[in-house]
Amino acid sequence: MRPTFTVGVDVIIRTRRISTATSLAVLFSSVVLVGGAANPAAADSSKFLPAASLGDIVADGVHKRVFISDPTGGKVLVADYNGSVVATIPSLPGVTGLDLSADSGTLYAAVPGADAIVAIDTAALKESARYATGSDTDPKYPALAGGKLWFGYGSAGAGQIGSLDLSGAEPVVSLGQDTNNTWYAAPTLASAPGAPGVLAAGIEGQSPTELATYDVASGTATRTAYTRTDGGNMRDLALSPDGTQVVVASGYPYTHQGYRTSDLTPGIAYPSDSYPNAVDIAPNGMVAAGIDGWYSPDVYVYKPGSTAKPVRTYEFPNTGNNSGSDTLDPAGLAWAPDSGRLFAVTVNSLGVRSLRVLTDPVRSVTTVKVSAPAKATRGKKLTVTGTAASNSAFAAGARATVTRTDIESPKGKALPSVALKSNGAFAFTDTPTAGGTVTYKVSYAGDATHAAGSGSDKVAVSRAATSLSLNRNKALYAYGTDVSFTAHLGTTYKNRTVELWVDPYGADKPKRLARTGKVNSKGNLSTTVDMTRDTTVTAVFRGDGRYAARTVASTAYAKVRVSTSVAKQYKTARIGSTSYAYFHKKTNPAFTTTMSYYKNRKYRLSLELYYAGKWYDAGSQYFKLGTSGKSTVTLTGTHETGYRMRVRASYVNNTSGDYVNSTTHGAWKYFYFTK
Repeated sequence: MRPTFTVGVDVIIRTRRISTATSLAVLFSSVVLVGGAANPAAADSSKFLPAASLGDIVADGVHKRVFISDPTGGKVLVADYNGSVVATIPSLPGVTGLDLSADSGTLYAAVPGADAIVAIDTAALKESARYATGSDTDPKYPALAGGKLWFGYGSAGAGQIGSLDLSGAEPVVSLGQDTNNTWYAAPTLASAPGAPGVLAAGIEGQSPTELATYDVASGTATRTAYTRTDGGNMRDLALSPDGTQVVVASGYPYTHQGYRTSDLTPGIAYPSDSYPNAVDIAPNGMVAAGIDGWYSPDVYVYKPGSTAKPVRTYEFPNTGNNSGSDTLDPAGLAWAPDSGRLFAVTVNSLGVRSLRVLTDPVRSVTTVKVSAPAKATRGKKLTVTGTAASNSAFAAGARATVTRTDIESPKGKALPSVALKSNGAFAFTDTPTAGGTVTYKVSYAGDATHAAGSGSDKVAVSRAATSLSLNRNKALYAYGTDVSFTAHLGTTYKNRTVELWVDPYGADKPKRLARTGKVNSKGNLSTTVDMTRDTTVTAVFRGDGRYAARTVASTAYAKVRVSTSVAKQYKTARIGSTSYAYFHKKTNPAFTTTMSYYKNRKYRLSLELYYAGKWYDAGSQYFKLGTSGKSTVTLTGTHETGYRMRVRASYVNNTSGDYVNSTTHGAWKYFYFTK
């Protein structure tokens, strides 16, 4: 009968209970806005706006504030120039139109739900006065002109224009100022500080669009022009700084049409796209034209009177769950008085609104494309070409800076600047002094009409090869042997530094940098490794300006430490020159194996029987090694007497449950059964 192994001891397993408490905080802050037909404007940003609707938006350049009315929420939100809401002015039912006093000290808000014009202190950010406009007047759209505050008011079928005079000791409200009874509903009004006697008006949502202009210099509203346009569903209108042009955003036609205020005949039309819904004109005349579009740019910025190409375009991202982008709210554009920012209110498919801050809107985006050869020879001249593209031509004499970055100049080295042609094209030559990856960056700093822009391209410049070697490859060592690995580096230019990385087998031992330093006068650098596992050592030369980088590896192998002891024998004696443990046939021998521990490691216990001058296999079996590195196995079954036997423990790479060591066989232990 073949002998049977049984495990004679229990393996003690220690478990560790881990209690974890985790908290997760989600912060919704800003979303980068992708701007223009080319590069995104890096400083553009977006902040969540707690508004259920939009009535109007006005920017205060003195206090660097943005005021947004929310008719549904009955409040005015106050944001800073970065778009963050800093205050809320409540109790303004249906608040719609807004206008700011010339000194930016007072914000006037039309509050139809209270039949009043409300004055808000822009420094204190609270209501300072409330002026009743009369029962059921429903004022909506205020505009300062001719020394008074004018406002559109009235319900369907009874639209009119009123005024609020605050110049005297007591406020005076005058209704019915449009003696021509032009309006079906409350008209939207527009004025401009540069033309204090001009007032423009139109009705939101009406088709066809009706427009009128008024002379209010005398303190009364005298209609000077009126027209029915070929457009429909007007959403917004704005007056040019000099009062000579009113620009209208109507759902149709798909342009932002300008009209001369003197007679309201069509003048310039600013191209945009389908469903124009917002317009604002900066004090310097720049026109911001917005549309309600999912798949087209949302905002187009034009120079006054120029329709060839927009200076900038902006396309909003998609923060909702539909396929199109967020859309611009009607009348959702406002220029900062210095024209340095353009503010936009957008809404996504979930009804969530954002205040977007569009910076540098008056300068065209500059996109720089650089084209360099894919490969080049060190020390030989190469040519780099490219184009600085923009919606407007570059002035004569415009130049761009050039920087070359390579292994010897990692922070970049300035090269002579390059001239830009009127179409932005440029070309220059250079002779790379260092090999490896060489990057040429061309940057245009920007000017009054162009934003800054830059681009780059890379060249693989040739380098000579050097020799790098590492000893000990495929060598086998006893467990725990200290082994010196030596790298030898050949000829280089400036860099004589080598890195030595040590990577023991097993996922629990990550690769680590064991040593980095300059090689000695013989070109050598060494590190010592305690060989408890099979280990790969890697030598790395990072290269220099003339010699290419190089990496070599050497893998050396480590045995395990293994021994087996025998117990329960009644004596020890020699047979020939070999020591044997003697057992009575009714005694089951106990074999204790000690081996270098690794998680889930097993060892193979093998038996052999001596017969007729030769050793024969008598069976083998794998047993799990205890966490202490020990395991005891008892040999059971019927023990035949008069036969010499031997046993040994082995670690077998992979089949012992892991691969981190090389196959190792322990010493044979000899035993003999008697009666």
